[in-house]
Amino acid sequence: MPESKQRAIKSLNSHLERTGILALLNDDTVIEIMLNSDGWLWVEAFGKPMYKHCMITPDDANIIIRSIAHYHNELIDKECPVLECELPTDGSRFEGIVPPLTAQTSFTIRKKATKVFTMDDYVQGGTMTQHQYEIIQAAIANRQNILIVGGTGSGKTTLTNAVIDSMIKYNSDDRIIIIEDTNEIQCTAENSVIMRTSEKANVTMGKLLRVTLRYRPDRILVGEVRGGEALDLLKAWNTGHPGGVATIHANSALLGLERLEQCIEEVSSNVNKKVIAQTINLLIFIKKTPQGRIIKELACVRSYDDNQYNIDYYCD
Repeated sequence: MPESKQRAIKSLNSHLERTGILALLNDDTVIEIMLNSDGWLWVEAFGKPMYKHCMITPDDANIIIRSIAHYHNELIDKECPVLECELPTDGSRFEGIVPPLTAQTSFTIRKKATKVFTMDDYVQGGTMTQHQYEIIQAAIANRQNILIVGGTGSGKTTLTNAVIDSMIKYNSDDRIIIIEDTNEIQCTAENSVIMRTSEKANVTMGKLLRVTLRYRPDRILVGEVRGGEALDLLKAWNTGHPGGVATIHANSALLGLERLEQCIEEVSSNVNKKVIAQTINLLIFIKKTPQGRIIKELACVRSYDDNQYNIDYYCD
């Protein structure tokens, strides 16, 4: 490693430690660390609402963001006020901005999971009920395709990790192929491959989904569906590779299907809603509340008839 990068990491670690952020990064329960422009550091931990942690000085905040930028050979100033990258220390996702976009330096660290919270943890923490747990486990056992729906910061990826953990426990022999944009999904399966998109190489999620079909997958998992790759995902799941899981941004289970339609419309004028209904079997809508995250809706997709999706919602 070049000496300049070593100095950047040394400076970064020093200031992460003095501000208390390093301890938060080492805390397995912490999910997100957020510095507001007023200097307050907010923290979200598994099963808990966000809370104020401490104050950080503008000087410390500036040194942290500039050390990270220096490590990645990026500029962060009024001409280039946005920094999107991974934390050099552990690969956590880092998003930061500086003036004039905000009064003082602000950033958010989406921690890379070091611990996989299991489905049992979700039940014990009150995020899901025992009945919901049993339905999801049955869907995994029956190789149903699961779409996890939620807003920003609702915990879709953390829940995906729990579902993957259950998949591995159910059948450790499955070959699992994972596709994602950012380094977030955790998979302990012995026979697995994690693929990531690359803007520099012009490799999209759709391209990786097509590559995946030649990788002899038993289960295909997608970190987040954002665009036209939704069509490639449906084709993959619908051609002998069931039992997958993917996430999508939407504010209800039903809106998750409608958002999927919008993604497909980016690459095709013909959206076959019957194929969507045949391919997506279980919808899990997770919501962030003041009390913490909760599985708000769990629904089985039956069919698409008479211009509407026929969905059965499970009651607790």
